[in-house]
Amino acid sequence: MKSFPIVSFLCLLPLAVFTAESVVPAPAAPSAGGWRYVEIRRFPAPEARQGVTADNDFLYIISNHALGKYRKDTGTRVCGWECPKGEPLTHLNAGIVRKGRLYCAHSNFPGVPMLSSVEIWDTATMKHSGSHSFGRTDGSLTWIDRHNDRWIACFVHYGNNGGEPGRGPEWTRLVEFDDEWHQTGGWTFPANLMAQLGARGFSVSGGAFGPGGHLCVTGHDDPALYVLAMPEAGSVLNWIATIPITAQGQAFGWDPREPRLLYTLSKPGREVIVGRVESSRPAPSGRKSRRADEKKFSEIP
Repeated sequence: MKSFPIVSFLCLLPLAVFTAESVVPAPAAPSAGGWRYVEIRRFPAPEARQGVTADNDFLYIISNHALGKYRKDTGTRVCGWECPKGEPLTHLNAGIVRKGRLYCAHSNFPGVPMLSSVEIWDTATMKHSGSHSFGRTDGSLTWIDRHNDRWIACFVHYGNNGGEPGRGPEWTRLVEFDDEWHQTGGWTFPANLMAQLGARGFSVSGGAFGPGGHLCVTGHDDPALYVLAMPEAGSVLNWIATIPITAQGQAFGWDPREPRLLYTLSKPGREVIVGRVESSRPAPSGRKSRRADEKKFSEIP
């Protein structure tokens, strides 16, 4: 009879040890990595809802189903484009300018099943000039960019409005395409970053390759620019820095002439924000692989 408590204790001990060892704390969010953001100026733009991109002389401000073309130097509106909701476009989100064409990510958000396309405009006339439809997609297309002569596209999943059953923000993925839109690669985002961005059901709203060739992304309403590095092996991007900014998420663009000049939006204020990412201090210490990436990012001219 007296041995029973001892047997019970010995039976429970392995379970207690297993439980303690199985709890692995999430990695801490990286710091600014020796960088800081400085806001320069703002100007109003009624289209400032979803994203902004730039060419040498103009900014292209993106709303759900409307576009505005503005002079970079004065903030003066030059012209625009617009259609009724769903006739034919529903939810433009981000864009880039390439060879005189404005390429924008488009989806049927918050509709399901998810449908996505890339829509194209002539930047000189702002007339719609082309479209590439992905049809039904694994995720909703939120932004596109060019990297190493390939298209890079982000297809996101949501936790609430616009989400599909069984797939939350952690299913968000980054896909590489050739010029004929054939998939040539793919990656996922770090679990701790997606847990942060997806805490309220949102995901990755903007992305573009910036200083040092690193991928920078934004959330839906987070006042931060998240810096990522492509992995040396495997399929998960490396989160190497978090730079506080004054914008609350949404899609953004880098200036093609001044690599550190960043264009973001204030969606509540319907404003375009012009700012600069600057080096502030040496990169902080950390794991060896992350430290090497941070050094490379902080040393870019």
